[in-house]
Amino acid sequence: MSGPAKARPATQPVAITANDLADGRVVWLAADGGWTRNLAAARIFAPEEAAHALAQGQAAERARRVVGAYAVEVELLAGVPRPLRFRERLRATGPSVDAIPRPALPIAV
Repeated sequence: MSGPAKARPATQPVAITANDLADGRVVWLAADGGWTRNLAAARIFAPEEAAHALAQGQAAERARRVVGAYAVEVELLAGVPRPLRFRERLRATGPSVDAIPRPALPIAV
């Protein structure tokens, strides 16, 4: 049985993401130390600051504001952060399914 995966050192700028404990939404650590739902408003850390940045996210977990904080490598396109990995790009743009269920379609018989 293997242990937890080891995080590799960041080589790109990073943003810290987590889920808000109040409603489960994706949030990003903001420059003011709070949390934002908008990646464009997130604080971007240099690669060498990634461990310090993640420590801020983990402190928010201990304070029970967020859950699952982790660092996301980003690139800056015209000053706007864009996650390098597809998973985080999907998290940054919102849910991939409707939040409000639709009525079931009738089944042909």
